[in-house]
Amino acid sequence: MPSIETQEDGLRRTFRVVIPSADLQAEVEAKIAETAPRIQLKGFRTGKVPASHVRKVYGAAILRDVINEQVEKSTKETVADLRVASQPTFELESDLAQVEAGAADLAFKVAVDLMPEFEPVDVAGIAIEKPVAPVSDAQIEETLEQIAKSNRRFESKEGAAAEGDALTIDFLGKIDGEAFEGGAAENATVIIGDKRFIPGFEEQLVGFVKGDEKTITVTFPEDYPVETLKGKPATFDVTVKDVRAPVDVKIDDEFATSLGFPDAAALRKAVSDRIAQDHAALSRQKAKRALFDKLDAAHAFDLPKAMVEAEFEGIWRQIEQDMKSGQLDADDAGKSEDELRAEYRRIAERRVRLGLVLAEIGRRNNVEVRNEELVAAIQEEARRFPGREREVVNFYQQNPGAVAQIRAPLYEEKVVDFILELAQVTTKDVTREELMADPDAA
Repeated sequence: MPSIETQEDGLRRTFRVVIPSADLQAEVEAKIAETAPRIQLKGFRTGKVPASHVRKVYGAAILRDVINEQVEKSTKETVADLRVASQPTFELESDLAQVEAGAADLAFKVAVDLMPEFEPVDVAGIAIEKPVAPVSDAQIEETLEQIAKSNRRFESKEGAAAEGDALTIDFLGKIDGEAFEGGAAENATVIIGDKRFIPGFEEQLVGFVKGDEKTITVTFPEDYPVETLKGKPATFDVTVKDVRAPVDVKIDDEFATSLGFPDAAALRKAVSDRIAQDHAALSRQKAKRALFDKLDAAHAFDLPKAMVEAEFEGIWRQIEQDMKSGQLDADDAGKSEDELRAEYRRIAERRVRLGLVLAEIGRRNNVEVRNEELVAAIQEEARRFPGREREVVNFYQQNPGAVAQIRAPLYEEKVVDFILELAQVTTKDVTREELMADPDAA
């Protein structure tokens, strides 16, 4: 059926579609004639059920199917020649009971957001400064020491426990004299100074010796993940079963071999390469952020409201979860909900704008995600679930929407690579600390 555009609001277009009642009834009659020969009803031979009886029994259901089909068909025809940015929405105008009774035409509205028309900036004219940091010997030594510390051995010792010692303990936690769920353990290992227990627990173990049975008092932090324990004072009855001191680890060929490397030189090179990879990833992240800032500043056009709303809702759901769990970012904690909504709506608008700019640049330059790249990404995702790889791959094979979520970041990275190859990118030597600094930090 032909549609009539009734409203234009920015990128939003609204069309009115009317399907005459006579057309609906004709379609119903056609379907009855088509299905009657296959219908089996008690008291009639197959293929001999009168059309009038089929209409009486199934007419209402067939009409509803026809209405749904005609709405879907008309909606597709209405937006067929448009570059739509969102799924069309449908609003019924007719009284459906009157339509089903054949007393009224079927009238409805179709609303859709269009893709904005804009001219992307010439990416060859964009200047980007990319920070780079060399790998220093001090960084390598620091990482090797961390590796050695995480692989250190402990040997039982006589005397009092000190910072860095490992204790084997049994403990029973109580609040107001009553044991609480999750507050007890046997043969637990606690390394004083690792800060894996609540604040104050490990520190009070200093001076304990094997065989001690003592009670320590601590207070659960206000941001503790268990709601019933937040801010609560508690006691722990502790029994020390063993005290062990760390044994110094020498970073030599023997140590490297224990980690699967042929010698210490190979271990050192692997550490250096890993740090270099981390630096390269951070450099790209900073260059990408700078590029996005330039692209955002260079483009101003209307945004599809549905896309902005969907992006904002996704962000806001996370903010609400953070507020409920007490994990809201410190910079946001003192702001009102209205202030937060306004701020995160601006972020949603920026994301949508950048997404549209990248998509348009990619479209005009034939940037594509190859099938083998998509397959490799899905396999990489599957490897995150050992033993369930086949299940994960099957999930993506059966869910195009999930595949689209894998494809989107791949496409974004390819477009970014394309732009950075053409843009004027210069490098700037910085320290590791500068490279790792948060650009949004005050």
